[in-house]
Amino acid sequence: MDYHLTEEQTAIQQLAERFTAEEVTPEAARWDAEHLFPRETLRKAAELGFGAIYTDEATGGIGLGRLEAAIIVEALAYGCPSTAAFISIHNMATWMIGAFGSEDLSRRFVPRLATMEYIASYCLTEPDSGSDAAGLKTRAVRQGDHYLVNGSKAFISGAGENEIYVSMVRTSDDGHRGISCLVIEKDTPGISFGANERKLGWHSQPTAMVMFEDARVPVENLVGREGDGFKIAMAGLDGGRLNIGACSLGGAQRCLDETVNYVKERKQFGRSIAEFQNTQFMLADMATEIAAARSLLHIAALKVNEDAPDKTAFAAMAKLKATESGSRVANDALQLHGGYGYLMDYPIERIVRDLRVHEILEGTSQIMRMIIGRDLLS
Repeated sequence: MDYHLTEEQTAIQQLAERFTAEEVTPEAARWDAEHLFPRETLRKAAELGFGAIYTDEATGGIGLGRLEAAIIVEALAYGCPSTAAFISIHNMATWMIGAFGSEDLSRRFVPRLATMEYIASYCLTEPDSGSDAAGLKTRAVRQGDHYLVNGSKAFISGAGENEIYVSMVRTSDDGHRGISCLVIEKDTPGISFGANERKLGWHSQPTAMVMFEDARVPVENLVGREGDGFKIAMAGLDGGRLNIGACSLGGAQRCLDETVNYVKERKQFGRSIAEFQNTQFMLADMATEIAAARSLLHIAALKVNEDAPDKTAFAAMAKLKATESGSRVANDALQLHGGYGYLMDYPIERIVRDLRVHEILEGTSQIMRMIIGRDLLS
Protein backbone atom coordinates (compact mmCIF):
# COMPACT_ATOMS: atom_id res chain seq x y z
CA MET A 1 0.00 0.00 0.00
CA ASP A 2 1.30 3.44 -0.96
CA TYR A 3 0.61 5.75 1.98
CA HIS A 4 1.22 8.87 -0.10
CA LEU A 5 -1.74 10.64 -1.68
CA THR A 6 -1.59 10.87 -5.46
CA GLU A 7 -1.32 14.25 -7.14
CA GLU A 8 -5.03 14.12 -7.93
CA GLN A 9 -5.94 13.23 -4.34
CA THR A 10 -3.73 16.02 -3.01
CA ALA A 11 -5.43 18.48 -5.37
CA ILE A 12 -8.86 17.29 -4.18
CA GLN A 13 -7.77 17.67 -0.56
CA GLN A 14 -6.48 21.19 -1.16
CA LEU A 15 -9.69 22.15 -2.95
CA ALA A 16 -11.80 20.93 -0.03
CA GLU A 17 -9.52 22.62 2.52
CA ARG A 18 -9.67 25.92 0.62
CA PHE A 19 -13.47 25.76 0.39
CA THR A 20 -13.69 25.01 4.10
CA ALA A 21 -11.39 27.89 5.04
CA GLU A 22 -13.36 30.35 2.91
CA GLU A 23 -16.96 29.20 3.26
CA VAL A 24 -17.33 26.99 6.34
CA THR A 25 -14.90 27.85 9.14
CA PRO A 26 -15.79 31.57 9.33
CA GLU A 27 -19.52 30.80 9.68
CA ALA A 28 -19.59 27.57 11.69
CA ALA A 29 -19.84 29.15 15.15
CA ARG A 30 -22.77 31.31 14.02
CA TRP A 31 -24.56 28.36 12.44
CA ASP A 32 -24.17 26.50 15.73
CA ALA A 33 -25.20 29.36 18.01
CA GLU A 34 -28.21 30.39 15.92
CA HIS A 35 -29.19 26.88 14.76
CA LEU A 36 -28.91 27.92 11.11
CA PHE A 37 -29.17 25.44 8.24
CA PRO A 38 -26.62 26.65 5.64
CA ARG A 39 -28.44 25.61 2.46
CA GLU A 40 -26.60 28.12 0.26
CA THR A 41 -23.22 26.92 1.49
CA LEU A 42 -24.27 23.35 0.75
CA ARG A 43 -25.09 24.35 -2.82
CA LYS A 44 -21.70 26.02 -3.15
CA ALA A 45 -20.14 22.74 -2.01
CA ALA A 46 -22.18 20.95 -4.65
CA GLU A 47 -20.72 23.22 -7.33
CA LEU A 48 -17.39 21.53 -6.55
CA GLY A 49 -18.96 18.09 -6.93
CA PHE A 50 -19.41 17.45 -3.20
CA GLY A 51 -23.11 16.63 -3.59
CA ALA A 52 -22.43 13.29 -5.30
CA ILE A 53 -18.81 12.46 -4.53
CA TYR A 54 -18.78 8.70 -5.09
CA THR A 55 -21.88 8.40 -7.26
CA ASP A 56 -20.95 7.25 -10.77
CA GLU A 57 -20.47 9.87 -13.45
CA ALA A 58 -22.90 7.98 -15.68
CA THR A 59 -25.74 8.79 -13.28
CA GLY A 60 -24.70 12.37 -12.52
CA GLY A 61 -22.02 12.14 -9.82
CA ILE A 62 -18.29 12.87 -10.02
CA GLY A 63 -17.31 9.21 -9.61
CA LEU A 64 -14.53 9.49 -7.05
CA GLY A 65 -13.52 6.62 -4.77
CA ARG A 66 -14.19 6.12 -1.07
CA LEU A 67 -10.72 7.33 -0.10
CA GLU A 68 -11.24 10.61 -1.93
CA ALA A 69 -14.64 10.94 -0.25
CA ALA A 70 -13.06 10.47 3.18
CA ILE A 71 -10.43 13.09 2.37
CA ILE A 72 -13.10 15.61 1.35
CA VAL A 73 -15.31 14.94 4.37
CA GLU A 74 -12.38 15.25 6.79
CA ALA A 75 -11.43 18.60 5.25
CA LEU A 76 -15.01 19.89 5.57
CA ALA A 77 -15.27 18.67 9.17
CA TYR A 78 -12.20 20.70 10.09
CA GLY A 79 -14.47 23.72 9.80
CA CYS A 80 -17.78 22.22 10.94
CA PRO A 81 -18.28 18.51 11.76
CA SER A 82 -22.06 18.97 11.80
CA THR A 83 -22.23 20.32 8.24
CA ALA A 84 -19.71 17.78 6.97
CA ALA A 85 -21.79 14.95 8.45
CA PHE A 86 -24.91 16.33 6.78
CA ILE A 87 -23.14 16.33 3.39
CA SER A 88 -21.99 12.77 4.09
CA ILE A 89 -25.55 11.57 4.74
CA HIS A 90 -26.80 13.28 1.59
CA ASN A 91 -24.03 11.56 -0.40
CA MET A 92 -24.94 8.15 0.99
CA ALA A 93 -28.60 8.55 0.04
CA THR A 94 -27.69 9.87 -3.42
CA TRP A 95 -25.32 6.96 -4.02
CA MET A 96 -28.04 4.45 -3.08
CA ILE A 97 -30.34 5.82 -5.78
CA GLY A 98 -27.57 5.93 -8.37
CA ALA A 99 -26.11 2.51 -7.54
CA PHE A 100 -29.28 0.48 -7.01
CA GLY A 101 -32.10 2.45 -8.64
CA SER A 102 -33.41 2.01 -12.16
CA GLU A 103 -32.09 4.12 -15.00
CA ASP A 104 -35.31 6.15 -14.92
CA LEU A 105 -35.13 6.67 -11.14
CA SER A 106 -31.50 7.81 -11.34
CA ARG A 107 -32.27 10.14 -14.23
CA ARG A 108 -35.16 11.72 -12.30
CA PHE A 109 -33.31 12.38 -9.06
CA VAL A 110 -29.52 12.09 -9.14
CA PRO A 111 -28.74 15.19 -11.27
CA ARG A 112 -30.78 17.41 -8.92
CA LEU A 113 -29.24 15.73 -5.87
CA ALA A 114 -25.75 16.23 -7.30
CA THR A 115 -26.31 20.00 -7.48
CA MET A 116 -28.12 19.91 -4.12
CA GLU A 117 -31.12 21.58 -5.70
CA TYR A 118 -32.67 18.57 -3.99
CA ILE A 119 -31.18 17.40 -0.69
CA ALA A 120 -31.67 13.84 0.53
CA SER A 121 -32.35 12.32 3.94
CA TYR A 122 -31.72 8.70 4.82
CA CYS A 123 -34.61 7.12 6.75
CA LEU A 124 -33.78 3.86 8.49
CA THR A 125 -34.07 4.40 12.26
CA GLU A 126 -37.48 4.22 13.92
CA PRO A 127 -38.69 4.98 17.45
CA ASP A 128 -38.54 1.26 18.32
CA SER A 129 -35.73 0.07 16.01
CA GLY A 130 -32.28 1.60 16.15
CA SER A 131 -29.44 -0.89 16.33
CA ASP A 132 -31.93 -3.63 15.39
CA ALA A 133 -32.44 -2.22 11.91
CA ALA A 134 -34.15 -5.40 10.67
CA GLY A 135 -36.88 -4.82 13.25
CA LEU A 136 -38.30 -1.78 11.46
CA LYS A 137 -42.08 -1.59 11.22
CA THR A 138 -42.85 1.15 8.68
CA ARG A 139 -44.96 -0.74 6.16
CA ALA A 140 -45.50 -0.27 2.44
CA VAL A 141 -48.44 -2.14 0.90
CA ARG A 142 -48.72 -2.22 -2.87
CA GLN A 143 -52.00 -1.03 -4.30
CA GLY A 144 -51.89 -1.01 -8.09
CA ASP A 145 -49.20 1.39 -9.28
CA HIS A 146 -48.55 2.85 -5.82
CA TYR A 147 -47.35 1.79 -2.39
CA LEU A 148 -49.37 2.91 0.61
CA VAL A 149 -46.82 3.75 3.34
CA ASN A 150 -47.57 3.95 7.06
CA GLY A 151 -45.16 4.35 9.97
CA SER A 152 -42.56 6.73 11.31
CA LYS A 153 -38.82 7.35 11.22
CA ALA A 154 -36.78 8.91 14.03
CA PHE A 155 -33.67 11.11 14.29
CA ILE A 156 -33.75 11.99 10.60
CA SER A 157 -31.21 14.62 9.53
CA GLY A 158 -32.83 17.21 7.28
CA ALA A 159 -36.38 16.15 8.13
CA GLY A 160 -38.81 18.85 7.05
CA GLU A 161 -36.13 20.72 5.07
CA ASN A 162 -34.97 18.15 2.54
CA GLU A 163 -36.82 17.32 -0.65
CA ILE A 164 -36.02 13.57 -0.81
CA TYR A 165 -36.36 10.78 1.78
CA VAL A 166 -34.64 7.48 0.92
CA SER A 167 -36.68 5.25 3.20
CA MET A 168 -36.40 1.64 4.31
CA VAL A 169 -39.88 0.10 4.57
CA ARG A 170 -41.35 -3.31 5.20
CA THR A 171 -43.04 -4.91 2.20
CA SER A 172 -43.35 -8.39 3.75
CA ASP A 173 -42.94 -10.09 7.12
CA ASP A 174 -39.90 -12.11 6.01
CA GLY A 175 -37.41 -10.57 8.45
CA HIS A 176 -34.62 -8.56 6.86
CA ARG A 177 -35.60 -10.05 3.47
CA GLY A 178 -38.92 -8.25 3.77
CA ILE A 179 -37.35 -4.77 3.72
CA SER A 180 -37.46 -2.61 0.59
CA CYS A 181 -36.19 0.86 -0.27
CA LEU A 182 -38.38 3.71 -1.56
CA VAL A 183 -37.61 7.25 -2.67
CA ILE A 184 -40.29 9.42 -1.09
CA GLU A 185 -40.65 13.08 -2.02
CA LYS A 186 -41.38 15.81 0.51
CA ASP A 187 -44.61 16.90 -1.19
CA THR A 188 -46.08 13.38 -1.14
CA PRO A 189 -49.59 13.49 0.37
CA GLY A 190 -49.52 11.73 3.75
CA ILE A 191 -45.99 12.68 4.80
CA SER A 192 -45.50 14.98 7.80
CA PHE A 193 -42.66 16.01 10.10
CA GLY A 194 -42.21 16.37 13.85
CA ALA A 195 -40.76 19.35 15.67
CA ASN A 196 -37.00 19.86 15.47
CA GLU A 197 -35.23 17.86 18.16
CA ARG A 198 -33.32 19.83 20.80
CA LYS A 199 -29.84 18.33 20.49
CA LEU A 200 -26.51 18.51 22.29
CA GLY A 201 -24.70 19.23 19.03
CA TRP A 202 -25.17 19.15 15.26
CA HIS A 203 -26.97 22.50 15.48
CA SER A 204 -26.34 23.42 11.83
CA GLN A 205 -28.75 20.74 10.64
CA PRO A 206 -32.37 20.06 11.55
CA THR A 207 -33.28 16.68 13.02
CA ALA A 208 -36.86 15.49 13.39
CA MET A 209 -39.25 12.59 12.99
CA VAL A 210 -40.77 11.71 9.63
CA MET A 211 -44.32 10.33 9.71
CA PHE A 212 -46.15 8.48 6.95
CA GLU A 213 -49.93 8.17 7.05
CA ASP A 214 -51.32 6.48 3.94
CA ALA A 215 -48.56 8.16 1.92
CA ARG A 216 -48.97 7.17 -1.73
CA VAL A 217 -45.58 6.47 -3.34
CA PRO A 218 -45.31 5.46 -7.02
CA VAL A 219 -44.06 1.93 -7.62
CA GLU A 220 -41.38 3.35 -9.95
CA ASN A 221 -39.81 4.97 -6.85
CA LEU A 222 -38.70 1.53 -5.63
CA VAL A 223 -34.91 1.32 -5.40
CA GLY A 224 -33.80 -2.07 -6.71
CA ARG A 225 -36.32 -4.86 -6.19
CA GLU A 226 -38.68 -5.65 -3.36
CA GLY A 227 -36.67 -7.24 -0.57
CA ASP A 228 -33.40 -5.50 -1.51
CA GLY A 229 -33.71 -2.81 1.15
CA PHE A 230 -31.62 -4.37 3.90
CA LYS A 231 -28.83 -5.20 1.46
CA ILE A 232 -28.88 -1.61 0.17
CA ALA A 233 -28.89 -0.23 3.71
CA MET A 234 -25.91 -2.30 4.80
CA ALA A 235 -23.95 -1.46 1.64
CA GLY A 236 -24.62 2.22 2.22
CA LEU A 237 -23.55 2.01 5.84
CA ASP A 238 -20.06 0.73 4.99
CA GLY A 239 -19.38 4.03 3.22
CA GLY A 240 -21.40 6.06 5.70
CA ARG A 241 -19.30 4.73 8.58
CA LEU A 242 -16.11 5.74 6.81
CA ASN A 243 -17.42 9.27 6.31
CA ILE A 244 -18.59 9.69 9.90
CA GLY A 245 -15.15 8.51 10.99
CA ALA A 246 -13.65 11.11 8.67
CA CYS A 247 -15.86 13.76 10.29
CA SER A 248 -14.38 12.84 13.66
CA LEU A 249 -10.85 13.05 12.24
CA GLY A 250 -11.48 16.52 10.84
CA GLY A 251 -12.86 17.79 14.13
CA ALA A 252 -10.05 16.16 16.11
CA GLN A 253 -7.38 17.64 13.85
CA ARG A 254 -8.89 21.11 14.31
CA CYS A 255 -8.86 20.62 18.08
CA LEU A 256 -5.21 19.54 18.02
CA ASP A 257 -4.14 22.46 15.85
CA GLU A 258 -6.02 24.96 18.00
CA THR A 259 -4.52 23.46 21.14
CA VAL A 260 -0.94 23.54 19.87
CA ASN A 261 -1.34 27.27 19.19
CA TYR A 262 -3.06 27.88 22.52
CA VAL A 263 -0.49 26.16 24.75
CA LYS A 264 2.33 28.13 23.15
CA GLU A 265 0.63 31.39 24.12
CA ARG A 266 -0.92 30.48 27.48
CA LYS A 267 1.46 31.18 30.38
CA GLN A 268 1.31 29.82 33.91
CA PHE A 269 4.00 29.75 36.60
CA GLY A 270 6.08 32.16 34.54
CA ARG A 271 6.29 30.15 31.29
CA SER A 272 4.12 28.83 28.50
CA ILE A 273 2.27 25.65 29.35
CA ALA A 274 3.74 24.11 26.18
CA GLU A 275 7.00 23.77 28.09
CA PHE A 276 5.51 21.39 30.64
CA GLN A 277 6.13 17.73 29.97
CA ASN A 278 2.53 16.85 30.85
CA THR A 279 1.30 19.12 28.05
CA GLN A 280 3.74 17.60 25.57
CA PHE A 281 2.73 14.07 26.51
CA MET A 282 -0.97 14.90 26.06
CA LEU A 283 -0.30 16.47 22.67
CA ALA A 284 1.78 13.45 21.64
CA ASP A 285 -1.05 11.07 22.53
CA MET A 286 -3.57 13.23 20.66
CA ALA A 287 -1.44 13.33 17.50
CA THR A 288 -0.80 9.58 17.66
CA GLU A 289 -4.50 8.79 18.07
CA ILE A 290 -5.35 10.88 15.00
CA ALA A 291 -2.58 9.40 12.84
CA ALA A 292 -3.50 5.82 13.76
CA ALA A 293 -7.21 6.40 13.16
CA ARG A 294 -6.59 8.12 9.84
CA SER A 295 -4.35 5.31 8.61
CA LEU A 296 -6.93 2.65 9.49
CA LEU A 297 -9.72 4.67 7.92
CA HIS A 298 -7.81 5.08 4.65
CA ILE A 299 -7.11 1.33 4.52
CA ALA A 300 -10.81 0.61 5.15
CA ALA A 301 -11.79 3.10 2.42
CA LEU A 302 -9.63 1.26 -0.10
CA LYS A 303 -11.19 -2.06 0.95
CA VAL A 304 -14.72 -0.70 0.53
CA ASN A 305 -13.76 0.75 -2.84
CA GLU A 306 -12.32 -2.61 -3.96
CA ASP A 307 -15.30 -4.56 -2.52
CA ALA A 308 -12.87 -6.64 -0.45
CA PRO A 309 -14.34 -9.59 1.50
CA ASP A 310 -13.42 -7.96 4.82
CA LYS A 311 -14.64 -4.48 3.88
CA THR A 312 -17.50 -4.41 6.41
CA ALA A 313 -15.30 -5.44 9.33
CA PHE A 314 -12.66 -2.86 8.39
CA ALA A 315 -15.29 -0.13 7.97
CA ALA A 316 -16.52 -1.00 11.47
CA MET A 317 -12.97 -0.92 12.86
CA ALA A 318 -12.30 2.42 11.19
CA LYS A 319 -15.49 4.01 12.51
CA LEU A 320 -14.90 2.64 16.00
CA LYS A 321 -11.31 3.88 16.15
CA ALA A 322 -11.88 7.25 14.49
CA THR A 323 -14.99 8.24 16.42
CA GLU A 324 -13.74 7.18 19.84
CA SER A 325 -10.29 8.68 19.21
CA GLY A 326 -11.87 11.87 17.89
CA SER A 327 -13.91 12.34 21.05
CA ARG A 328 -10.88 11.66 23.26
CA VAL A 329 -8.77 14.17 21.37
CA ALA A 330 -11.48 16.83 21.52
CA ASN A 331 -11.96 16.26 25.25
CA ASP A 332 -8.20 16.50 25.89
CA ALA A 333 -8.10 19.68 23.83
CA LEU A 334 -10.79 21.17 26.05
CA GLN A 335 -8.83 20.10 29.13
CA LEU A 336 -5.66 21.80 27.88
CA HIS A 337 -7.62 24.98 27.15
CA GLY A 338 -8.85 24.96 30.74
CA GLY A 339 -11.82 27.20 31.44
CA TYR A 340 -11.44 28.90 28.08
CA GLY A 341 -12.14 25.61 26.32
CA TYR A 342 -15.58 25.59 27.92
CA LEU A 343 -16.47 28.94 26.38
CA MET A 344 -18.20 29.43 23.04
CA ASP A 345 -15.51 32.01 22.16
CA TYR A 346 -13.33 29.03 21.20
CA PRO A 347 -14.32 26.23 18.76
CA ILE A 348 -13.37 23.39 21.11
CA GLU A 349 -16.64 23.05 23.03
CA ARG A 350 -18.64 23.04 19.79
CA ILE A 351 -16.51 20.26 18.35
CA VAL A 352 -16.76 18.24 21.58
CA ARG A 353 -20.56 18.44 21.29
CA ASP A 354 -20.64 17.69 17.57
CA LEU A 355 -18.33 14.66 17.74
CA ARG A 356 -20.13 12.91 20.59
CA VAL A 357 -23.00 11.63 18.45
CA HIS A 358 -20.58 9.99 15.99
CA GLU A 359 -20.20 7.12 18.47
CA ILE A 360 -23.95 6.50 18.17
CA LEU A 361 -25.16 7.07 14.60
CA GLU A 362 -24.41 4.81 11.61
CA GLY A 363 -24.06 2.03 14.21
CA THR A 364 -23.03 2.51 17.83
CA SER A 365 -19.54 1.69 19.06
CA GLN A 366 -21.02 -1.43 20.65
CA ILE A 367 -22.52 -2.58 17.34
CA MET A 368 -19.15 -1.96 15.66
CA ARG A 369 -17.53 -4.28 18.20
CA MET A 370 -20.22 -6.89 17.53
CA ILE A 371 -19.53 -6.73 13.77
CA ILE A 372 -15.79 -7.07 14.29
CA GLY A 373 -16.17 -9.88 16.81
CA ARG A 374 -18.54 -11.87 14.62
CA ASP A 375 -16.19 -11.48 11.67
CA LEU A 376 -13.31 -12.85 13.71
CA LEU A 377 -15.35 -15.87 14.83
CA SER A 378 -16.99 -16.62 11.49
